[in-house]
Amino acid sequence: MDPGVDGGLHADSLTNILRSLGSRRPDGSQSELVLNVLLLGDKQSGRSSVGNALIGGNEFQTGVSTTTESQLLSRNFPKFFRRQGAETDLVLRVMDTPPLKARPPSPFCVDGVHVLVVVARVDRPCGAHVQKLAANLFGPDWRQHAIIVFTHADYLREAGLSQSDYLSQATDWMRVLAKEVRGGVCFLDNRSDWPIIRGRPLRDQLLRLSAANHHRALKVRTDADGNP
Repeated sequence: MDPGVDGGLHADSLTNILRSLGSRRPDGSQSELVLNVLLLGDKQSGRSSVGNALIGGNEFQTGVSTTTESQLLSRNFPKFFRRQGAETDLVLRVMDTPPLKARPPSPFCVDGVHVLVVVARVDRPCGAHVQKLAANLFGPDWRQHAIIVFTHADYLREAGLSQSDYLSQATDWMRVLAKEVRGGVCFLDNRSDWPIIRGRPLRDQLLRLSAANHHRALKVRTDADGNP
């Protein structure tokens, strides 16, 4: 495993990781920005591939999987950006949750989610239950922290469709949602090299979205049951 990537499923380990949110150098300056990212989408929508693009590796298991366990991977990107004149590390903690177990684990419930990534394939319809689930977990403000990532965008090239053409032909609820989410939309194909080629632009887009929200985190509703 890449030394910059930490994987784990145990609540104690997640809690220890999340406690360092916003850690500082001895002189008091901000040394890193920690963003909690939750992937939300249907089975085989490409959540694992999006997670791999975000961390810049292949740690998330891709392909057909019947696992019912959530998976958290953490990756540190040294000196990723400048904040208040100081070089700052970006730490992404990416959580992939199976559709049938969409409620985040307890540490994420406590510390919240900075960016919610809705994942959908361009060649398969995505059910409206995804946005209902997000609203159930986070309340009406979830769109302010959300971005839509469409995977398998290579199908658009094969069909001779532009991204704007695809969105204009999407289902009504998806077309509306694409306009409402604050982070906008992103298209990724399923090439084997995409974690390296496309990861940086996607991380930049997540960072801009979080900055627009002043890096505030969405809190999981205490009455949420994880069902749409």
